[in-house]
Amino acid sequence: MAKKISLHEFQTYLAARLAGTSNQSSAGLIGIQAGSDFWLLDLADSGEIVPLPVLTKVPLTKGWFAGIANIRGNLYSVVDLSAFLGREATPQNTSSRLLLIGTRHGSNAALLVTRMIGLRNIEALTPAAIASDAPPWANEAYTDKDGRHWNRLKVRELLNDRMFMDIAA
Repeated sequence: MAKKISLHEFQTYLAARLAGTSNQSSAGLIGIQAGSDFWLLDLADSGEIVPLPVLTKVPLTKGWFAGIANIRGNLYSVVDLSAFLGREATPQNTSSRLLLIGTRHGSNAALLVTRMIGLRNIEALTPAAIASDAPPWANEAYTDKDGRHWNRLKVRELLNDRMFMDIAA
């Protein structure tokens, strides 16, 4: 009879594999689209991806603050990543997703993104020039074989950015 393992053990094993802790080459990054921009996040920092729930608007906040979401009884502050970057607001439709980024770092923060792209392997990307006005949490850039430009988002640095945490209008 096959050995039974608990769901927790399986999730721990799967998380370790996805985070690239094994010696073999693995994807290690997740790709997202925010407006017309493409972003890469470390799987270990990316958190959970959930379909867009109903967002509760919060008065007297900046336009890029999308609201508060209730995810399984926990409240998350939701930032529209595209709008935060000074671009168009993310349409809230069936392809939009919330990326719960702060839980690992002690913050219930989420990013509203246009869509999830999927796993990316860093070895399949070519380093590219970084924009001169790039924030400290986006100081790496790459291009893929299709010529798309990808910025790498450092979650911990984003969560420590004063502008990101200052939602008051």
